Amino acid sequence: MLTLSNVTKHYKMGDSVVRALDGISLTIDEGDFTAIVGPSGSGKSTLMNIIGCLDIVTDGEYVLNQIPIKKYEEDELAEIRNKQIGFVFQQFNLLPSFSALENVMMPMTYARVPKKQREKIAAEILTKVGLGDRMDHKPTELSGGQQQRVSIARALANNPAIILADEPTGALDQKTGKEVLDLLTQLNKQGKTVIVITHDVGVAAYASRILTIRDGKIVDDSRKEADHV
Repeated sequence: MLTLSNVTKHYKMGDSVVRALDGISLTIDEGDFTAIVGPSGSGKSTLMNIIGCLDIVTDGEYVLNQIPIKKYEEDELAEIRNKQIGFVFQQFNLLPSFSALENVMMPMTYARVPKKQREKIAAEILTKVGLGDRMDHKPTELSGGQQQRVSIARALANNPAIILADEPTGALDQKTGKEVLDLLTQLNKQGKTVIVITHDVGVAAYASRILTIRDGKIVDDSRKEADHV
């Protein structure tokens, strides 16, 4: 599904160069549940931005679904992000003046899906994530866990192959965080490729593969039976 080959990402800060990623090579297959773990400053957020087509590599190659990403312009990358990757963020990033239904419809608007179809799909997904009775509620009328479910529903709107979640439980209490991770696990079992970026080993335990990154390098790559307790 996606392959990074000897990827580097360097930033200039004054007269110095920061090596955020330093020779990353990895492959994530369709249907994987992968956690990318590392402390602050390890490069995991930069790696997420590369995987999510929010940034491009300095050197090396990133291939997503047989598409070499580096050659694409920003408008083409935006279309790839909209159709192939569903993003879930720590702070939800919902539009406060929009209802849950309208928030989930938004990615389909950019994909030029007709309005009636957008409404139907959004309602179906919200029901699927347990919010069928909260569609008309705005984010301020929802709990943190419900807002994150709306965020996940929005990520599913265009039926992307990949769900990319950045610290998805970071703003939630333990019980609510477990419910969100259980939902991501369920989506993975239904065929979605799930990639979670986290510093929390408890969150990483839900994944069947854990990549540990430090100083811009992958220092460990382990597979295990996912632990959902």
